[in-house]
Amino acid sequence: MAEKIVQTAGRNQLGEFAPMFAHLNDDVLFGEVWNEEVIDVKTKCIITVVSLMASGITDSSLKYHLQNAKTHGVTKEEIAAIITHATMYVGWPKGWAVFRLAKEVWNEEAPVLTDKDRYQNTIFFPIGAPNDAYAQYFIGQSYLAPVSTEQVPVFNVTFEPGCRNNWHIHHAKNGGGQMLICVGGRGYYQEWGKEPIEMTPGTVINIPAEVKHWHGAAPDSWFSHLAIEVAGEETSNEWLEAVLDEEYNKLS
Repeated sequence: MAEKIVQTAGRNQLGEFAPMFAHLNDDVLFGEVWNEEVIDVKTKCIITVVSLMASGITDSSLKYHLQNAKTHGVTKEEIAAIITHATMYVGWPKGWAVFRLAKEVWNEEAPVLTDKDRYQNTIFFPIGAPNDAYAQYFIGQSYLAPVSTEQVPVFNVTFEPGCRNNWHIHHAKNGGGQMLICVGGRGYYQEWGKEPIEMTPGTVINIPAEVKHWHGAAPDSWFSHLAIEVAGEETSNEWLEAVLDEEYNKLS
C-alpha cells in the first residue's frame, strides 16, 4: 500500500491569514492530487520539478520539490538528465539555476530514511518510544507516545507491520472501557466471537468495559491509533492469550 502524502504547510503558515488557500494547498493539492494513484509519486515529483523550472521558479519551493524527488527515489544521475533535457526546451539560464539547487540537495549527507522514518512522515502524531513496559503483551514491536496526560489520558500507539496486542479486557465496576481512533496506516480491531474490523485513518472504535478484544497492524502496513481511556470506577486491564498466527494470518 502506497504511503499517503500529508501536507500541513498551508495551515502552519497561512491558516489564519488565508484559510481557503491553506485548505486548497493541504487538502486538495497534496491531500487529493498528490495521492491520486494513476501516476506514481516519483513521476509526480519529476513533473513538478520540470513545471517549476519551466515557470522560472527557483526559490525554496523548488528546493523542497527537489528534496521530495530525492526522497522518492530520483537519483543524482536521473535529476541531472531530467534538468538537461528540460533545459533544451525551457531555456539555458533556467537550467543553470536549477542545477545550483540540485547540487545542494544531492550532495548533502542526509541519513538514509528507515521504514519507521518514512511512516512517521505520513502521520501527525509522534511514533514515540518502544513500548517496552507492555512488550510482553504484544507480538512484534510497538511504540507509545503520550499525547495528553492531563484531564483525559490519550496515547498514540504505533504498531509495526504484523504487530498486535494480546486478547485483553478492560474491567470496570461502572463506566470504563476505551476508545480507539486510527490516525495512520491500516490495522484491525476484533471482539471475541465477532469478525475483525479494518481500521484506516478516521476509523473510530468504542470498546465497552468487559469486552474481550485485540487490535493491531495489518500484516503489510504500519498502524497507529490514539488510545483514549474512558473514566470509570475500579478500572483495570486483564491481559490474556496471544492472537495466534493461524487466526491472524487469515486477515491477509
